Amino acid sequence: MRPGAAASRSLGGSRAAGEERALTSVTAGDMYEAEEPQPQPQDLPRLWHVTLSVSGGEAPLKEVRRGLEQLAHDHPFLLTSRYANDHAEIRYWEEARDLHDAAAVALRLWGEHRQTAKLPPWEIVGLEVIDRETYHQRIAEGYGPLPATPVGVHPF
Repeated sequence: MRPGAAASRSLGGSRAAGEERALTSVTAGDMYEAEEPQPQPQDLPRLWHVTLSVSGGEAPLKEVRRGLEQLAHDHPFLLTSRYANDHAEIRYWEEARDLHDAAAVALRLWGEHRQTAKLPPWEIVGLEVIDRETYHQRIAEGYGPLPATPVGVHPF
């Protein structure tokens, strides 16, 4: 058997006897320019309505309000916050690929902004993440959270 003949057969080649396989050289550093894969619908970002509930020891109402106002300034997508001296609820829209990503961001929100916004050392006690379609369906059917109006930071 001549050199290269086995390689032709192993690659599924159907070359005639004596026909050599042509090799193409590639310059070092060249990249294969494949067509960019198109994003699939499940990979595109979607809007998710997030309701985050936090609770803990009592804190002065003025400090809670100021901290939530700072959080709204730091996190501009915040729609509304309601608060009392021992708990708060934050509602906002999050853009994410899927529910897991939106929930992961929501679960980090309070802890990551606690120092900078001087939020109380409360823990997350509730989380609801629903897609935009479900949110609007609930509103249309008359159940579920009322639209976040007025936007801003308000006492319960």
